[in-house]
Amino acid sequence: MHSGKKIIGIIAAASAALLSLAGCGNTNNSSSSAQVDTKTPVNLTVWTGNTTPTKAAAAIFEKKYPNVKIKVETVTDAYQALDTAIQAGSGIPDVMEFEYLTVPYFAIQNKLVDLSTLGANNDKGTFVKGAWQDISFNNKPYAIPMDYGPSVMFYNKAILEKAGVSKVPETWEEYYQAAKKVKALGDKYYITNDASDIFTLLSLVWQAGGHPFKVNGTTAHINVKDPKMQEAVSYYQKMIQEGLIATNIKTWSDDWNRALNDGTIATQIIGGWFTSSIKDRAPKQAGNFRVAPMPQWKAGEQLSAENGGSGFAIPAKAKNHQWAWKFLHFLAYDKEGVKARVDAGVFPPNVSVLKNSEFLSSTDPYFGDQKYREPIADSAQKVGEGWQYLPFMEKVRDLYGDNMDYAKVAKGESLQTQLENWAKLCIDYGNKQGFTVSK
Repeated sequence: MHSGKKIIGIIAAASAALLSLAGCGNTNNSSSSAQVDTKTPVNLTVWTGNTTPTKAAAAIFEKKYPNVKIKVETVTDAYQALDTAIQAGSGIPDVMEFEYLTVPYFAIQNKLVDLSTLGANNDKGTFVKGAWQDISFNNKPYAIPMDYGPSVMFYNKAILEKAGVSKVPETWEEYYQAAKKVKALGDKYYITNDASDIFTLLSLVWQAGGHPFKVNGTTAHINVKDPKMQEAVSYYQKMIQEGLIATNIKTWSDDWNRALNDGTIATQIIGGWFTSSIKDRAPKQAGNFRVAPMPQWKAGEQLSAENGGSGFAIPAKAKNHQWAWKFLHFLAYDKEGVKARVDAGVFPPNVSVLKNSEFLSSTDPYFGDQKYREPIADSAQKVGEGWQYLPFMEKVRDLYGDNMDYAKVAKGESLQTQLENWAKLCIDYGNKQGFTVSK
């Protein structure tokens, strides 16, 4: 799952006062030793945005434990559906997928099990640090990382070469110079598109070392004047105002698909999970696309960011925590469970997988027989640390999309001014929901 597109719904705004803070592959780890009854029939329900990987793993799990039957399903507006089920006291899933950015929202309201109580901290070294940070709130894990979206650059080699760009951009200055050459191909050509998508700019800010969000329990700060953030914002404004970014093409739109497919968009700065999506969106470009690290702010640096990813959690009101944890542990740590998900297209945050030679050496004719996983795996282990999401990040995303307007920036409006106005809206919203939010 990725944060750039809402797959399993929108978090309902909290209408009541916030509750007190939550918490007042190796198959032999101690955390997997949950005491379970293997004779009594058990039915588990799993909500996920992508059922295929989980169903593949569930089939293996059911063979190991014949008393268990697992129902894997996608639920429309799942976050809101969970809130509704909790209020009703029925229909609550045993395991549920959460985008990383949504974990704090549910954790802070005691709606998720603190998985350290089930031994999750024993195995946190299984994953890259960034992924473990994503599922933690107040230093406690409320989900287990399942898929990861390290930011990389997908680039159309044929289009860049047509534009006279013989060297893959390794710095943002080189990317800027390449953008001008691509634009020279004609009015419809752009280095990339962005119609006010929050996660593209945040990826650049993250990589630059910016920290616009700070969270401590129910207290949060939003600082869009962070010096490192302003460095990224200044660069992005230049790109937009020089007409190098297609601000009229929304990511995930039909226009986006057409532009990728006809080669008029040359690159995408996006999560590594895009390898499983780009083929259907740009079939005519088979053999032309490649994957490379994000361009760097300084030559020689090797820093990355995230753009999406998700983990699985156990709702606090679910009926069978022990079996839910048993299955969750199988998905994330067991070699068979992990392999089943990887074979189904998941890009995992498991360090052992990211260093596995067979995994890394995989090639794909769509990517010109490139070992396309190598730059993604490398990026996953170079994500800047210390990033935090606000505990109402879904609304923050909506406010960004509704109020930021890159088309106006292209006509001379200040991107920084737009960001400051957006930050005020986020602060007002957070305070109305019971948080203490300030600049």
